[in-house]
Amino acid sequence: MKNLINFIIKYFSWFVFIFYVAISCMLLFRNNPYQHHVYLTSANSICSAVYGTINNVTSYFHLHEINEDLHNRNAMLEMEVINLRNELESVKLMLPDTTTIAGTNHDFEFILAHVISNSISQPQNYITINRGSADGIAPEMGVVDQNGVVGIVNVVGPHSARVISLLNPMFRLSCKVKGSNFFGSLVWDGKDARHALLEEMPRHVKFEKGDTIVTSGYSSVFPEGLIVGTIVEQLKDMNDNFFSLRVALSTDFTQLSTVRAIKNNRQAELQQLEEEKASGKEAKK
Repeated sequence: MKNLINFIIKYFSWFVFIFYVAISCMLLFRNNPYQHHVYLTSANSICSAVYGTINNVTSYFHLHEINEDLHNRNAMLEMEVINLRNELESVKLMLPDTTTIAGTNHDFEFILAHVISNSISQPQNYITINRGSADGIAPEMGVVDQNGVVGIVNVVGPHSARVISLLNPMFRLSCKVKGSNFFGSLVWDGKDARHALLEEMPRHVKFEKGDTIVTSGYSSVFPEGLIVGTIVEQLKDMNDNFFSLRVALSTDFTQLSTVRAIKNNRQAELQQLEEEKASGKEAKK
């Protein structure tokens, strides 16, 4: 208490000076229109600058939530496009005298996940995501990001899963040149993380550098039309009836962050049909 009194006594003249300055400014700005206008203008400018800074800081900390929402909306739109494309194909296959369409089913859904581990320089590369069986992830689910195909789920735990990366020679993806029905098999050749090879393409298929490569849809894992990459060049093949294409991958595996696992609601049905087909062939033998 004694120290406080000594402090006040020591700086008493300054306190009096500040008090009189405050009273003078209040009287000046209150009783003079011009000075009052200047005060309000300056105060508003300062407040605007302060509020703008606060808004920028708070917006930065909300970027994660905004990014999550954008990924969700983008994925929903992409799934809608895929499902509408499938519904359009089913309508094309209907008999000419059919006038009614049954209720539509969404064959594909998505589960948003974040990459927690990723390798790109190993002979066989894998990705780990922070979603597992408790979140609806199952083996044989395709995985994509906002740019294109990423890989396929092969091992699932309760709260995480391992994905075979497209940068893994064990993973082969059925693809085609967009706008054609001729398909080949995309495989990583192990050279770099930006390119892969589309093999077994018939020689009579016409293509140009820069053409888009998409999934063929000839599997229950990936729907048709997902972007994979673009053609860079044609390569020689040992088989005279086929050639290979070097493809620049649309997915940047060096910056993987948010991905989507694709759930095919008809996958079990398709697999059952394939098994029955295979068992039928064996029975004929």
